[in-house]
Amino acid sequence: MSDLERALADIAEVRERLATVQRFKGYSGIAAALSGVFAGVAGIVQWLLVPVPHTVLEGHLYFAIWLVCCSAAVAINYGAIAHWFVNDATARDRWQTATVGFSILPAVAISAALSFALLRADSFGLLPGLWYGCYGVGLFASRTMIPRGVVPIAAAFLLIGIGLLFVPARLALAWWTLPLGFGLGQLAIGYLVMRERTVRA
Repeated sequence: MSDLERALADIAEVRERLATVQRFKGYSGIAAALSGVFAGVAGIVQWLLVPVPHTVLEGHLYFAIWLVCCSAAVAINYGAIAHWFVNDATARDRWQTATVGFSILPAVAISAALSFALLRADSFGLLPGLWYGCYGVGLFASRTMIPRGVVPIAAAFLLIGIGLLFVPARLALAWWTLPLGFGLGQLAIGYLVMRERTVRA
């Protein structure tokens, strides 16, 4: 191995170690996976009540189903972070918590604002694309603090979100559209977080 190759290998190793140190320890793989389960349950509820919303009333019911799902997912994930913050976090970890919160906040804020704006305008067909896209942006914003394997998932969310903005509403609002992405995506993220914790342990 030449000196240049050895130097490049050393740099790569240092970068990997720094990335590992930067990983945010407050994320819960179990909470992420449960969020995927919630998405699956919400999809079943939508299938039973309003498989593809057509009227304004059905659109509001659709919004309510997924608002409850999102609220449950946020509660369990941030509840897990809060539990870790109180019981296990060091001073550096607490600083990281604020960093993570601020990195994700813009995506959360714009997603919430646009969601209610679209609800007010009865533009339900744009909601799935918005939710996918904003979640992908949020994952990208915190990419230095999550397992590297999540980055392709973030890219997939973003691309699917963009695509859903241009498909017919009947496809975007179908009962399986959100569970397929958010269900499988969150299960995959949960697995990656738990695997990284196991490796580091």
